[in-house]
Amino acid sequence: MLLVFEGADAAGKGGTIRRAVAALDARFYRIIPVAAPTDEEKAHPYLWRFWRHLPRTGQFTIFDRSWYGRVLVERVEGFADKSDWMRAYGEINDFESEMHRHGVIIAKFWLHISRDEQLRRFKDREQTGHKRYKLTEEDWRNREKWDDYEEAICDMVVRTGTRVAPWHLVSTEDKYSGRVEVLRTICESIEAAF
Repeated sequence: MLLVFEGADAAGKGGTIRRAVAALDARFYRIIPVAAPTDEEKAHPYLWRFWRHLPRTGQFTIFDRSWYGRVLVERVEGFADKSDWMRAYGEINDFESEMHRHGVIIAKFWLHISRDEQLRRFKDREQTGHKRYKLTEEDWRNREKWDDYEEAICDMVVRTGTRVAPWHLVSTEDKYSGRVEVLRTICESIEAAF
């Protein structure tokens, strides 16, 4: 099984992932946190950095952010040319279709919060010592591009939500009900595959 978690800053991706793996044996899953590509990764085709982490039979791979960075962050921040991020939609759909043909169960989640809730969580992080490290200048800067990200998100969902790999849009205004929805969707995805 392959789980993909995307969402706005402070939408609860990390906490949701921790809850999703809490009952799993650590020998059977890997969490792949995705950051800016390394020089080695830049020397290969874009999807190579993700191919090498795909799950083996009987395993879970969880991506905390993913190949969708090409059509989200790289698009909005100008790190990829328009021709690159436009081409990525087809490449991503082919990539996920091939995984599906090889028996991988794919569940993709967009965790959504409102601007107001994001601001409340950012301020909470500023005031809470053990959470302060989670808030960076980049988070504040990204917030200023909310409308650009919203447009990119809508395009992503429309262009890459397929029959074999649909998007599950989950409101995490209330983190707890959002986490339950993700767990329910994971269980339903597994049941549907069998």
